[in-house]
Amino acid sequence: MGNVEKMDPDINGEGFDDSPPCVPKMQGFEHIGSLHTFAQPYSLRRTLRRISMSIYTVILKAKINMLLPFGPSAVILHYLTEKHGWIFFFSLVGITPLAERLGYATEQLAYYTGPTIGGLLNATFGNATEMIISIYALKNGMIRVVQQSLLGSILSNMLLVLGCAFLSGGIVHSNRDLVFNKAAAVVNSGLLLMAVMGLMFPAVLHFTHSEVHFGKSELSLSRFSSCVMLVAYASYLFFQLKGRHKLYSPVDEGEKENDDDSDEEDIPEITLWESVAWLAVLTAWVSILSGYLVDAIQGASEAMNMPVAFISVVLLPIVGNAAEHASAIMFAMKDKLDITLGVAIGSSTQISMFLIPFCVVIGWIMGKEMDLNFQLFETASLFITVLVVAFMLQEGTANYFKGLMLILCYLIVAASFFVHIDPAASKL
Repeated sequence: MGNVEKMDPDINGEGFDDSPPCVPKMQGFEHIGSLHTFAQPYSLRRTLRRISMSIYTVILKAKINMLLPFGPSAVILHYLTEKHGWIFFFSLVGITPLAERLGYATEQLAYYTGPTIGGLLNATFGNATEMIISIYALKNGMIRVVQQSLLGSILSNMLLVLGCAFLSGGIVHSNRDLVFNKAAAVVNSGLLLMAVMGLMFPAVLHFTHSEVHFGKSELSLSRFSSCVMLVAYASYLFFQLKGRHKLYSPVDEGEKENDDDSDEEDIPEITLWESVAWLAVLTAWVSILSGYLVDAIQGASEAMNMPVAFISVVLLPIVGNAAEHASAIMFAMKDKLDITLGVAIGSSTQISMFLIPFCVVIGWIMGKEMDLNFQLFETASLFITVLVVAFMLQEGTANYFKGLMLILCYLIVAASFFVHIDPAASKL
């Protein structure tokens, strides 16, 4: 019987009611009411501590969030002054950390959803900033701003982001060429060429005056091509995530083992519901600032004596590509060029094959004549950029010289848009 009495408490030395081992079990049940009243404030403290930790991880921990006060300052300036140049600048700087944190929250959510849904989330939220700005501009009838900002995001990702990544990775590993999987690069290059084809035919149809119904055939072709491009992008997601996922494995087996070790160390920093909540909060705040940013574009162009085309193609994409820029450089310096290409070229593929056709369809629903005729200058810029990047990637190697060449190409493109007069400014 003595042995039976010793087995009464829990094996860990505590009763099943969390009472200390010296307290009999019946006594714990008699005071169950007092334990319940103690559990309520304890649960509240635990919830508050979890919220404070989440705020610290997402907001206070990242140094880029020092730029967050620029967002509220832009809202205040909007109502107190009419200085559109300052409103645009403060909105632009204020959105930058939000875009980076939006990418962070998406990565955290992908830990819980798995690779398939995670890839879809990256497709949706990876370019959420560009999508929100484009929808606001489209709602205000600023079709050229939508076209040029999306085009600028593609050019920035392919030339500036990829160039900085190659340059940084090449300097860190200057004794050898960095190697990446050519298969993924070839597939993305093919999709980008398909996007160029989708943008080229409406422009050629318009400028050769060979439309069956002037103005209408161009718009109908754009909407049909957009639907085809969306189907192609959905097929690409299935191909990448389900059909041929082994195609995108790292080139080196030793590198693969290192990646596996790093994956084991990578654990989510916030919970599933915290990730969803932060995505909602950040998306809402980006939406608010995007409205002030779009409203100030025309006034900022006049105040700064700067073409709207340059603002749309060069300045706006810098904000949307903040997360991609930092991630691509970081992975390139760690000799993980497969991930770098997935970030930079993959983002360009998302914009050209998903976001641009999506905006055409949204404009169709809104009754706006958003089309794929990006004008000859913009279309030619995209076509030459895709060719240059495709030639840079065909060998499957990267170094600091290739990165420098891509950055210099981007400077030429940026300077070209600074002196470019938009012939379709009447569409604004």
